[in-house]
Amino acid sequence: MLSSTSSIVQLAKAPFKRAQRGLFGGKQIQFGNSVPHSKTKTRRTWLPNVQTKRLFSETLNDWIRLNMTTHVIRTVDKKGGLDRYLLDTRPELLGEKGVELRGKIVEVLRIKQAKKEFSRTSAQSSTLSPEASEAVKTVNAASESIKVSSPTANIL
Repeated sequence: MLSSTSSIVQLAKAPFKRAQRGLFGGKQIQFGNSVPHSKTKTRRTWLPNVQTKRLFSETLNDWIRLNMTTHVIRTVDKKGGLDRYLLDTRPELLGEKGVELRGKIVEVLRIKQAKKEFSRTSAQSSTLSPEASEAVKTVNAASESIKVSSPTANIL
């Protein structure tokens, strides 16, 4: 009896399919009863308040259209933008779409950091070792590929 109860609880806490396509912040479908004056209970559900929102990502330098709950919209405003929200929030609360966006943002930030390191080191020394020049070529090639293919092309 106890094992079946725990499996029901796990199933109820599992994210539902729609939450994988947006930022739901851990919000899920809630269940309960409608109880009218006659006291005949009828099962019903409450869905999260989901809105379609277009937000600007400063790191990706592009607009991103997402399905978000109103709770997440307020949290994004509080954190100071979409990029900060995605980087500061736990992956369990982000869902698949949020983790995917976080990966793209982290990749762009790493490329920017590598460029900054290169410009700092190239200003200090005019000659580079063959290994360093090879690393610079790979970073430049990666950044060019990101510029050519829009990082949010797969998101929309």
